[in-house]
Amino acid sequence: MKIFKEIFARIWALWGLITFVTTFLIFFLPSLCSHLFADEKKGQAFFIGVSKLWMNIWLALVGCTVKVSGANNFKAGQTYVVVFNHNALLDVPLSAPFVPGANKTIAKASFAKVPIFGWFYKRGSILVDRKKESSRIKSYEEMKSVLTQGIHMSIYPEGTRNRTLEPLKPFYDGAFKLATETQKDIMPAVIFGTKKAMPVHKSFYLLPTRLKMDFLPPVASANVNAKELKEKVFNLMYEYYTKNS
Repeated sequence: MKIFKEIFARIWALWGLITFVTTFLIFFLPSLCSHLFADEKKGQAFFIGVSKLWMNIWLALVGCTVKVSGANNFKAGQTYVVVFNHNALLDVPLSAPFVPGANKTIAKASFAKVPIFGWFYKRGSILVDRKKESSRIKSYEEMKSVLTQGIHMSIYPEGTRNRTLEPLKPFYDGAFKLATETQKDIMPAVIFGTKKAMPVHKSFYLLPTRLKMDFLPPVASANVNAKELKEKVFNLMYEYYTKNS
């Protein structure tokens, strides 16, 4: 039985790749219209809307439909630093498109070199080369600028995918330093199901799985330092993931 599951998961991963590329080519041109907006926030909101439509279609095609709850925690006129847990590559197309309103994510600069897809990738991201200090400094300033424009920043504070047996890896300071310096509240988001659909220790593997993403009530950044904020958010997300997974 196990071997049939392994074979199916590889075949399904191929189906996932084919449908991902095909649907991307359909939505790529509409996404370019986001550059026509003079207002950056409106342009990014349009881009996110196109991305969400694309992901709803693609996730349905691969049997990984997503249920999002807690979107009402985003208050009109407020800008947040949104932090996600990170278990699989599938988290990436799942997260930012389903954040209500305009948002950008911090992302690896190397992916922007992929032909055609790189243009789409750059539109939705603040790029960083973590090996270069100058790039890290530049990306941090760009994230602050994004927040001042009323655009949310989406960040994975674990840094990379969680390959441990723990619900969460220890968080890095960046997202919480950004929140305290800009006085933007943290919006915790907990993703369920991607670890099963695309296990981090298996290559080219995908299973149809019901996915879930829950936005928790925002955590205030006022009157706390980055370390205290990080610990508070980590404990909140750890407890929520443990109780609901």
